[in-house]
Amino acid sequence: MADTRAGFVALIGEPNAGKSTLLNRMVGAKISIVTHKVQTTRARIRGVCMEGTAQIVFVDTPGLFRPRRRLDRAMVAAAWGGAADADIVVLLVEAHRGLTEGVKAILDALKERGEGQKIALAINKIDRVKAESLLALAQDLNTAFPFVETFMISAERGYGVDKLREWLAGQLPEGPWFYPEDQIADLPMRMIAAEVTREKLTLRLHEELPYQLTVETEKWEDRPDGSTRIDQVIYVARDGHKGIVLGNKGETIKAIGQAARADLMEFLDRPVHLFLQVKVRPNWLDEPDRYSEMGLDFRDGD
Repeated sequence: MADTRAGFVALIGEPNAGKSTLLNRMVGAKISIVTHKVQTTRARIRGVCMEGTAQIVFVDTPGLFRPRRRLDRAMVAAAWGGAADADIVVLLVEAHRGLTEGVKAILDALKERGEGQKIALAINKIDRVKAESLLALAQDLNTAFPFVETFMISAERGYGVDKLREWLAGQLPEGPWFYPEDQIADLPMRMIAAEVTREKLTLRLHEELPYQLTVETEKWEDRPDGSTRIDQVIYVARDGHKGIVLGNKGETIKAIGQAARADLMEFLDRPVHLFLQVKVRPNWLDEPDRYSEMGLDFRDGD
C-alpha cells in the first residue's frame, strides 16, 4: 500500500503510571493487565493499532523501579530493552504524583540511553489535578529533559488520547505494515490467556501474594463445536499460598476462574472451558523456563 507508515512505540514509566490502560485504550481491546497494584505487567506486551494508513505497534513495558529480586531485574531489563528497540518512546508521568524520585531516575537514565531517539512526554491522570498544577509540572519536566512533544491525557477516560495517537502515527517511518490490519497483538494467545487469569488473581488476592505466583497455559484445544478448552497451572511459592488461592471450599479459585473465563469468552468471541490447577513450586522464581513463559530473559536477572 502506498504512503503507509509503521513503527514501534515504547510506553515507559514508573509502576502504575497507566501504561497498560493507555495500551488497551489505543488498541481498543484489553490485552494488558490493568490493576490497582503496581508491577503487574511483567513482559513487553505488544499491541497493534491503526491510525489512518499508519500502523503503530505499542510496547507496554514493565514499570521502571529499583529492582530487588531476580524477577524484578529481569522486568526492568525488559523495559529498557523495549525502549531501546522503539522508534518513539513515550514517558508516562502521573499528574498527581508529579516529578517523583522515580521519575527523576528515569530521566537520568534516558539522558544516557535515549540519545538519538524521539522521546515524548504524556502526563496522565490529568482529571486528578487542577490546570495550573499541570502547566507547572509540564514546565518542570521539560526543563529536566528535552521532550520532543508533551501531551496531557487521561488514559482511563480517553482525554487527549486521540491527539497522542495521531501525532505518533505521523512520526513513524514510512514503510509497509508489520502485521495484518485486523491483528491487535503479537503475543501468543496462550500467553494472553495466562495474563487474563493472572490479572484476576492479582485483583482478588492481598498485597504480596500476586508477586509470588505465575500462571502458565499448559494446554489449548480448539474443539470441533467452536469452543476452546484451556488448561492452566497457577504456580505458587509456598503451601500456605496454595490455600489462599484455593480459598474456603475452593470458593476463591472458582470465582477467579469464572471471572477469567468471562473475559476470555469476550476476547476470543467463542465459548471457553477453563480449567485451573494450583501447584507449589518453591523455587519457580529461579527457574529459567518460568521466565521464558513470561516472555522474560532469565539471564537479565543476574
